[in-house]
Amino acid sequence: MEDLQQIPDIGPAVAESIYDWFHDQYNSNLLERLEKAGVEIEPLKYESGSKKFNGKTFVLTGELEKMTRDDAKEKIRQLGGDVSSSVSKNTNFVVVGKNPGLKYDKAKEIGVKIIGEEEFLKMTK
Repeated sequence: MEDLQQIPDIGPAVAESIYDWFHDQYNSNLLERLEKAGVEIEPLKYESGSKKFNGKTFVLTGELEKMTRDDAKEKIRQLGGDVSSSVSKNTNFVVVGKNPGLKYDKAKEIGVKIIGEEEFLKMTK
C-alpha cells in the first residue's frame, strides 16, 4: 500500500480502499469480464504548455477562498506538478487556506515549505 501512496492524491485511507477493491473476487471477475468485452482503460493525461511545477508535489489544507480545491489541483497538474493528500518528506509545498488541519502541523514539524493561497496564485501566473 505504500507504493499506492506515492501516487498523487492517494493517502493511507484511499490506498487501503484501492487495495481492498482489487483484492475482492467480485471486482476481479468484473475486470476480467470488461477486458473480454474489449474495454480498454487509458491513463489520464494532463497537457500544458508550461511545466513550471514539474517535479514539485503540493498538498492542500484548509479552505481556499479564491478557487475551489479541484481548480487548484487542476492548475497544479496543468503546470506539471503533482498533488498529494498527505504531507511527507517528498512534499515541496503545503498550500494553506483558512482553518488548516493536521497537514499544516505535519508540514511545520518536518520543515516543508508552507505558502498561503495568495502566494500560490502568484506562483501559478
